[in-house]
Amino acid sequence: MSLVLTVATAPYPDQRPGTSGLRKRVQVFQTRPHYLHNFIQSVFSSIDLRDRQGSTVVLGGDGRYFNRTAIEVIVQMAAANGVGRVIIGHYGILSTPALSCVIRKYKAIGGIILTASHNPGGPEGYFGMKFNVANGGPAKEAITNKIFQISRTIEEFAICPGLRVDLMTVGKQSFDLENKFKPFKVEIVDSVESYANLLRNIFDFASLKELLFGDNHIKIRVDCMHGVAGPYVKRILCEELGCPANSVINCIPLEDFGGQPPNPTYAADLAEDMRSGQWDFGAAFDGDGDRNMILGKSGFFVSPSDSVAVIADNIFCIPYFQQTGVRGFARSMPTSAALDRVAKATKIELYETPTGWKFFGNLMDAGCLSLCGEESFGTGGDHIREKDGLWAVLAWLSILAARRQSVEDILKDHWLKYGRNYYTRYDYENVDIDTACEMMEDLEMLITDKSFVRQRFAVEDKIFQVEKADNFEYTDPVDSTISRNQGLRIIFSDGSRIIYRLSGTSSEGATVRIYIDSYERHNVFQDTQVKCCTDIQLRNKIFKKRLNSINLGFN
Repeated sequence: MSLVLTVATAPYPDQRPGTSGLRKRVQVFQTRPHYLHNFIQSVFSSIDLRDRQGSTVVLGGDGRYFNRTAIEVIVQMAAANGVGRVIIGHYGILSTPALSCVIRKYKAIGGIILTASHNPGGPEGYFGMKFNVANGGPAKEAITNKIFQISRTIEEFAICPGLRVDLMTVGKQSFDLENKFKPFKVEIVDSVESYANLLRNIFDFASLKELLFGDNHIKIRVDCMHGVAGPYVKRILCEELGCPANSVINCIPLEDFGGQPPNPTYAADLAEDMRSGQWDFGAAFDGDGDRNMILGKSGFFVSPSDSVAVIADNIFCIPYFQQTGVRGFARSMPTSAALDRVAKATKIELYETPTGWKFFGNLMDAGCLSLCGEESFGTGGDHIREKDGLWAVLAWLSILAARRQSVEDILKDHWLKYGRNYYTRYDYENVDIDTACEMMEDLEMLITDKSFVRQRFAVEDKIFQVEKADNFEYTDPVDSTISRNQGLRIIFSDGSRIIYRLSGTSSEGATVRIYIDSYERHNVFQDTQVKCCTDIQLRNKIFKKRLNSINLGFN
């Protein structure tokens, strides 16, 4: 019999969930008394007691340091707060896409994802928590605001400190609790199977196996970066689709991700391997398996913005969409407008949303959206309510299987058809928040002045004329919710754009992001310096030259 205790606590002022939940350095959770407990109690308290009683909650993470410690505490608190069942991935492992899948499969009230995504792990790294709701997607702002408000006034939390869960054995566990009529249940599930079964119903696995294992198979290289994607890639790509074991590297999840940030942009091993020309297709994932990076032979880089546009243009290579049809496309506002051109040509509705997958989820729930993407290596469909790295890889492999062209040739054909959006992003991290806000306010005053529109800027042999400048505001077409101050946009007459935005996912301080989206119509092979996209540093130098040429009056 496990005792239910009420423990006194004091609030912290810094537990506002960002776009991707609450992220802090591990030492914050380890050294501040009840820091973890306060946030989890705030999550449970944000759910109406009648909905919480006897409900099912899904729990899992990317395997980073502090993952299992947090799982034990969360299970103890779930039991004390009236939750009837907690479903946990084997060993505490669940990718973010898989957790979304399991929430939807078991009709759970929600789930808690333990990840700091692409941020470093280990004792000196970062830990994070995110609450996903019953549709499998991130909680809307009204819910995260409620969680934050509760965290600012919290005085106590409920916990069953004697409850111990075995994460090593798949199966059901039952616990009798003090003053509870029904036992509290924990179910440890295979981390991969529910998600793998979902993918089997979306893609043509026989066709993919022929591509990867048949007589004329291609050679692929996949870097899991010691994140949670490893077990999923091994099971699906290797065991089911026939890829040789050496196709996959860094596939064992580690608490510190092998000492490097689990971020596809740091996939140096993969980039080096791809440059050798030995592999036809390459991919990398982040820590929790929701982001992806796509490479072609000899390191040909596919930008995330181009990736979602190419998938959209070839969407019926995926059997799922042959059955369901295509309801709409969407991209986050900072993402390049490459997807817009596909939507216009195919006469499919295009939605431009603020950054954050929750905005896509609302459109999907309303039956308005089938495919979406973000410039930050996020791509996904309406099969779940999260971005999905492995889904994106299988989507690309489906296109390769159908078209029998290289990644580079597919991109070049796409650019010839639609023109090309040259795209890059600059991040200025850990900036003083007051200074960052002051800069954004000054910039907004400059660009929203009436005299700014129609100004012309010469960049080498090209003229950019300002057509529109504003602070992006989004009205959700489903529930009419308005999201203001989502980023400053300078839009030029040819469709090129410069975006300034304060990020909501930084672990500490503020992050100022600058996005450059320069459109060229059909003459994509004239700029020999960037046409192959294999040298990212050189490409960024060219973009920085273009940005500096457009002087907005700041020193």
